[in-house]
Amino acid sequence: MSWSAPLALAPLLAASAVTPASLVPESTQQAIGYPTLFVLVLAGALVPVIPTGALVSSAAVVAVHRTAPFSLALVFVTASLAAFLGDAALYWLGRRGLKSKNGSRWLEALRSRAPEDRLEQAQEKLSAHGVAVLVLSRLMPAGRIPVMLACLLAEWPLRRFSRGNLPACLAWAATYQLIGILGGSLFAEPWQGVVAAIALTLLLSAVPAVWRRVRSSPRT
Repeated sequence: MSWSAPLALAPLLAASAVTPASLVPESTQQAIGYPTLFVLVLAGALVPVIPTGALVSSAAVVAVHRTAPFSLALVFVTASLAAFLGDAALYWLGRRGLKSKNGSRWLEALRSRAPEDRLEQAQEKLSAHGVAVLVLSRLMPAGRIPVMLACLLAEWPLRRFSRGNLPACLAWAATYQLIGILGGSLFAEPWQGVVAAIALTLLLSAVPAVWRRVRSSPRT
């Protein structure tokens, strides 16, 4: 996930959080918000540049401040279902690319986002631990694509991949929703919680990259 994408979406997320209910009724916000969240998370699963984690956290912040019942439950169901369907669609497209003589742009996109060293690590972990690796890959920033590609190269059928990916998507949605709940509970104004959730999501995304740079840097 790039840094520019969440920063570009941050004003939109914050603006939606501070929209007065007197201007837009809460029922209208929900009618627009949940389908929008579904589409964006689904698109983010297919094109991994949309900050889907930040979107889920921000939606959870807004849900904390709503009076309607089951708002948080709807965020969780919407996010996890969209992530699961998006992953299944991307995996299906990747399998089609493997079977095609000319490959596919989807398969090439997956390969371009999975460096050789990370792909090798994913293949080793998948061989040793099987489906459990899928759950961890969804929770690790930039870990989903290498593991998905490892599953493709191991010729896992879509059904087997989906069985492991379902709990992975549920755990992912729950984790980022908890970030949003924390942000929404700590701040009185929704926009403050949205900014905090986005900042924390960015921090979680940056830590693995910084750690890899530190490990790979030559020691004096």
